[in-house]
Amino acid sequence: MSLGPLLLGVQGIELQEEEREMLMHPLTGGVVLFSRNYESLEQLEALTAQIHQLREPRLLIAVDHEGGRVQRFRADFTPLPAAGRIGAEYDAHPHKARQLAEAAGWLMAAELLAAGVDLSFMPVLDLDRGVCPVIGDRAFHRAPEAVADLAHHYLVGMGRAGMAGTGKHFPGHGAVTADSHTDLPVDPRPFNELLMEDLVPFERMTAFGLHAVMSAHVRYDQIDGSIATYSTFWLQDVLRARLGFQGLIFSDDLEMAAAATAGDVPDRVRRALRAGCDVALVCQTRVAMAAVLDAGLEWHNPVTQLRLARMHGHGGGGHRHLHQDPQWRAAVKCLMALDEPHTLDLI
Repeated sequence: MSLGPLLLGVQGIELQEEEREMLMHPLTGGVVLFSRNYESLEQLEALTAQIHQLREPRLLIAVDHEGGRVQRFRADFTPLPAAGRIGAEYDAHPHKARQLAEAAGWLMAAELLAAGVDLSFMPVLDLDRGVCPVIGDRAFHRAPEAVADLAHHYLVGMGRAGMAGTGKHFPGHGAVTADSHTDLPVDPRPFNELLMEDLVPFERMTAFGLHAVMSAHVRYDQIDGSIATYSTFWLQDVLRARLGFQGLIFSDDLEMAAAATAGDVPDRVRRALRAGCDVALVCQTRVAMAAVLDAGLEWHNPVTQLRLARMHGHGGGGHRHLHQDPQWRAAVKCLMALDEPHTLDLI
């Protein structure tokens, strides 16, 4: 059975029979985990093993595990710094900041892979303009080139650990004040301003071989009447044709408030896939997930299936083995240097 175009959520720390049935549906391609799915490292390893054993090719398991205020798994995982904490070092100490970004990317990826999680939706490519609370220090920096530089090193670290990268939120969420989880953010800027600033990290990261992009539930009023997730202009004309991106396009979660402009959840999925998303996320309520699976959605895209299969993680081996790895100790030590004097040599 090939992988489908939906990433779904599960409700607890182990699979229920109804969830097993949903994950076996041909439209399902993977699972997104949240804090509600985490109790302990041993429990997480058992849950990911359950999910991976359901199908072949195995379902993708994803999470938002950025560091700072967005880190779904806490106990038994290393506390990761927010991207903005790394970016704060960049202006005065760019070499140190690059080392920190690579160490954070490797450590995040290695710890998740060891627990059976395939990917974290990272790196964040938004610009921290100081006006968007939901982004804020989740972004590396205000300057586009600095974001691209640090995100590149973060991606290198992820790749060394065996994890593919996902840049978000295309084409940029940092210039709006509203939170797309609860409201519809509207960005009034013209295209040329976005092109010269917010799109720069996405363009640079495409050249660096970024594997996937996640769309923003933001409407850019001077450009398109739809949020980027539902916009063929943004996803096909700009991301695919202009920037040359050939990787996977994830939608952000279609149960978020900003996605409701397309109607009920099945219609949101149709709009996202029709606009150019390869994979749609429906992660919160069982009612919404069941509605999508029962909606008679017709979908077959071999290119998307290939792109999705390439997102599987490579590595693992368990946390006990990982903690014996000199790379793990070196990465933890490197990140501890965030709170040490700048004279520390980080070789």
